[in-house]
Amino acid sequence: MATLILVRHGRSTANTAGLLAGWTPGVALDERGAEQAAALPERLSAVPLAAAVTSPLQRCRETLAPLLAARPELPLHTDERIGECHYGDWSNRKLAELAEEPLMKIVQQHPSAAAFPGGESLRAMQARAVDCVREWNARVEEEHGSDAVFLMCSHGDIIKALVADALGMHLDLFQRLHVDPCSVTAVRYTPTRPFLLRLGDTGDFGSLAPRPARVPDAAAADTETFEAATEDHGNAVVGGGAGAA
Repeated sequence: MATLILVRHGRSTANTAGLLAGWTPGVALDERGAEQAAALPERLSAVPLAAAVTSPLQRCRETLAPLLAARPELPLHTDERIGECHYGDWSNRKLAELAEEPLMKIVQQHPSAAAFPGGESLRAMQARAVDCVREWNARVEEEHGSDAVFLMCSHGDIIKALVADALGMHLDLFQRLHVDPCSVTAVRYTPTRPFLLRLGDTGDFGSLAPRPARVPDAAAADTETFEAATEDHGNAVVGGGAGAA
């Protein structure tokens, strides 16, 4: 069956502001995110793509813009099912503030039981995304053959949930996964099982080095504070975090 390339959107203004964006309108790529998106066509230059599917949110559409400019023949489709988790009342709130909410413990340790107030559950998020991938996988294979490769541009929690499904991993373990902004994750589907080929590949291993001690700048202060807290307590960054600068 077909091979799926999952691209997380580039770093956004919400990432660097330490906000949980969700479906908040007007969240764009920041300067670094635009640079990451501009590098995507070269990173994928050796890969023939049958189709591209994107979340409807602005940061995903902006991430794919350079790739589409480089490949004007590539058909683009929009599918809401790979849009960000509906975080409801948590949307557009500061991650440092949300870290103190009692629900955060459930999100981190028992995500299959987590439902966001005024939003959706993480179970529902995973189910819609998996249905989307399976349907597009069958469509691409039917139209382009079993060796076809297609791309989806989505969000951190969506991609982690899709990888968990591909690995046969319970949703309660998906917070052990991490995907950086504009990273590439690849899954090859077969009639009997999926194979994870890449996970969160940016081609840059600098983020694996120990972080130097420094005072964070004002724009990234909330993100740095929250990431430091999650490192101390072993928690995952909800919404994917900003990743490496």
